[in-house]
Amino acid sequence: MPPDRPEHPSERPPQTGSGGVSRRSFIQTIGVSSAAAALQARTEALAQPDAPSGEPAILGPGPIEVSLRVNGKPVKASVEPDAVLLDMLRMDLDLTGSKEICGRGSCGGCSVILDGKLVCSCLMPAADAEGADVTTIEGLADGDRLDPVQEAFIRHDGLQCGYCTPGCVMASRALLNETPKPTLDQIKRGLSGNYCRCAAYVNIYNAVLDASGQPPLRDGEGA
Repeated sequence: MPPDRPEHPSERPPQTGSGGVSRRSFIQTIGVSSAAAALQARTEALAQPDAPSGEPAILGPGPIEVSLRVNGKPVKASVEPDAVLLDMLRMDLDLTGSKEICGRGSCGGCSVILDGKLVCSCLMPAADAEGADVTTIEGLADGDRLDPVQEAFIRHDGLQCGYCTPGCVMASRALLNETPKPTLDQIKRGLSGNYCRCAAYVNIYNAVLDASGQPPLRDGEGA
């Protein structure tokens, strides 16, 4: 059975380095496969009769309406049938915190939390978010009060250029939601799908440890 949501890079099997498969080709293959699986799931769902006549529902070729909850509020957007969730968030809902970087689920810059799970919004068809509960980086703070993860990223300078930061923060929040006091190995695994081109990883790890109420790494740890 295909998965009901696109797989986030942090959930993928660790790299083995065997069989002559490069890390790049492995990530590309998994990214394409997860996107195809999501589309297959949607196609199978649409093939089920939803009317007394037994005729299947059809999307397109014109825009379709998607209703969901984003950051605690009900929203509707009219999107093209082939639009992904990231497009809808950025272009239709003006929530530009989630970044489009790789466009293939390899970097984590577009990470959002959907129904409690971390997903790459650049891979997920917007239509598959129908009825879902989505949290973006804009929804973590409570007014002027930042989420503990956001505060910890500031304290530990867990960013440099800042472009990957929204995705890293969302991955950190998703990790702490499931594992309130993660080990360093669990933090590395939870953030394995989020790439920081400025290589601020140790500061990011310290931010997650801080947000979970644990002491920071000693010098030389976490590299």
